[in-house]
Amino acid sequence: MDASKPRGKMTAYAFFVQTCREEYKKKHPEEQVDFAEFSKKCAERWKTMTDNEKKRFNQMAESDKKRFEAEMGTYVPPTQIGAKKGRKQKKQKDPNAPKRSMSGFFWFSSEGRVKVKAANPDFSIGDVAKELGKQWADLNEKDKSRFEAMAEKDRERYEREKTEYHLKLKNEANGIAAVPDMEEDD
Repeated sequence: MDASKPRGKMTAYAFFVQTCREEYKKKHPEEQVDFAEFSKKCAERWKTMTDNEKKRFNQMAESDKKRFEAEMGTYVPPTQIGAKKGRKQKKQKDPNAPKRSMSGFFWFSSEGRVKVKAANPDFSIGDVAKELGKQWADLNEKDKSRFEAMAEKDRERYEREKTEYHLKLKNEANGIAAVPDMEEDD
């Protein structure tokens, strides 16, 4: 957040609420203000006010708008390369990076999804996932261990490919050309 950026402009209603709060604090200095209740009362009072009564607050808002525009005219935002307003940019995934390993549940789901969908053609994607979750929870340890073994084998594949991938990136960064695999002809 930029601390040197000018404070935003206030609306006529915001000036009205601020004035009401100051008046309330003068009358009741030791009382704690219940903001929700106070806001309701201010809103009701604002709705019943005439345009002539609101004129003072509209003038305050207009002068604050001019102040804001003047300050923004001289404001120079700090330069940040690649910085964008709002959400943080998602890191781009390298399409050449190895695909992550699947858990035992995902191996089970990929095998069971077709069966669940065939048995329940009216199920949505979420319903299919819920059903697979129930089936996984009810699955006996012997059957679960088969999928866990598949997951372990996949984890080993991922670790091996990840190591090779990082080594390749490191070599490319250092200017070392990748050495092609030499296959022997028999």
